This record gives sequence, structure tokens and C-alpha cells, in this order.
Amino acid sequence: MNDRTCIVTRRAGDADALLRFVAGPDGSIVPDLKRKLPGRGCWVTAERTYVDEAARKKLFARALKREVAVPEDLGAMVDRLFAQSALGAIGLARKAGQVALGAAKVEAKVRSGEAVGVLHADEAAEDGVRKIAQARRATVHLGGPDIPAHKLFREAELGLALGATNVIHAALLAGEAGKAALKRVVALDRYRGNAPDITKTAADPRTNETAAEDTE
Repeated sequence: MNDRTCIVTRRAGDADALLRFVAGPDGSIVPDLKRKLPGRGCWVTAERTYVDEAARKKLFARALKREVAVPEDLGAMVDRLFAQSALGAIGLARKAGQVALGAAKVEAKVRSGEAVGVLHADEAAEDGVRKIAQARRATVHLGGPDIPAHKLFREAELGLALGATNVIHAALLAGEAGKAALKRVVALDRYRGNAPDITKTAADPRTNETAAEDTE
């Protein structure tokens, strides 16, 4: 198999769409998110369903050609690592000045096209999410970017990462740090089996109608 072929699906893929695993010194399976750990590695499609399947079918031992110990909570462990990576990157983006906080600022950054991604806390009210979604649709209608939205973290988790309180809505802004954070957020969302919330295409007349109302 290709070095980057999923041991579950047997399909080759880009490194960003796959997770690398190695056997640690004690023989336990270790997720290598940064793809830097030494030793023979194997690859699994970067979604929890495939990680769980690889563990259940004992595919890690077969791929690594040795006995390995697979933690019972491997899927959850990888989820935590992805979440920590995303929150850490969001914090770095904040330090780089590439995060906007608060519904009003997020909406403004979306409408200006400066935002590359939107984050909603789990506690976000439907009304606040809806207003920002309207701004995202209006931006697309006016020829701007289709800015994805993600709901992955609790308010306390976002607040801790961003060094702020009551963080319900945030926008990741264009720039190296903001885009790097978005990449980690997307990876976590994909691992959990979700797709980012993106607006409907401009070809959908219902979207055009709504977006036109938003711009009036």
C-alpha cells in the first residue's frame, strides 16, 4: 500500500485527510497528529468512525506488523487532542490580533469579508446565530467569500483559549494565524463527522431572496 493509505478504507489520501499512528515504546498505539514521531506508522482517515473501526477490527497490529495495545478510549483521546490543538491555535490567532469577539464585531467582520471563519459557542442563542448567518449569506450574495461557521466548544472553553469571558461568538480573521486556526477547527469538525455550516449557493433563488433582504 501507499505510505498514506487508510488501513480501514484502503484508499490513499492527502496527509491532511489522514491520521498517522505509531507504536509507542510500551507497545501502545499513539496518535501522531504532527506526523513527526519516529518509527513505522500507519494511516487512518481522519474521522472518528474510522479510528473506532480500526481499533475494533485490530487493524493497527496488522498494519504495523507487531502486537500493539489499543486504548479503549482511543477515539475519544484523538478527539481531545484535536480539540486542544484547535483551541491552542485559536489562542495564538487572538494574540496575533486575528480574532474578533462579540456578535456585533463578528457580523461586521463577516460583512467586510475580513473573516475566514465563524465560531459559535454551544450556548449561543438561535437569534444570534441567525443574524450572523444572514450576514454570511449577504456577503456571498454581494460576491464575497462563503465564510463557514462552526459550533464545537462551550463558552468556557473558548473563553479560556481567548483569555476573555462570555465568549459566545467569535470570528477568525484573514492572516496566517487566523487561517491556521481555521484549519485546526475544520479538522476537528471533520473528525466528529460534521461538515462546516456554509451558506447555500447563489444559484438558489431562496438564498438570493434572503440575501437581498439582508442588504437592504
